[in-house]
Amino acid sequence: MNKICFIASTGGHFEQLMMLKPLMDKYESFIVTEKTEYSVIKDDRKIYYLNQVNRHEKTFIFKMALNFIKSLNLFIKERPDVVISTGALATIPMCIFAKVFKKKIIFIESFAKVNSPTLTGKLVYKFADQFYVQWEQMKEHYPNAIFRGGIY
Repeated sequence: MNKICFIASTGGHFEQLMMLKPLMDKYESFIVTEKTEYSVIKDDRKIYYLNQVNRHEKTFIFKMALNFIKSLNLFIKERPDVVISTGALATIPMCIFAKVFKKKIIFIESFAKVNSPTLTGKLVYKFADQFYVQWEQMKEHYPNAIFRGGIY
């Protein structure tokens, strides 16, 4: 049976990830997100936290380096077969480790992005096993993406 890592940053990315709860219930899984002061997650699954990152902050590189270390430790501890991500930046290290360890990566581009790609999406698109867009016009940016409509 496959073990799945569901990973997203906070806010809308995490809200979209939680729309996949039926899939989470079907497989052995765990959740990874950013730690914030307002995090209130009610779920019986294992939940792990990364540092919240903002590429415009002076501490960005330091926090991303810490997230790489935390993500590697989580990956080794949990050994997921599949990583499913809705973005954003904090999720990149886990996706990279999935690729390095030859595991499957499924990325779902943000519902909020109707006409332009996200920075994370542009990076992960290059190596994701499956890449989903929630708006058909986004296939202009991601020609090999899969469009199945929104996850809402």
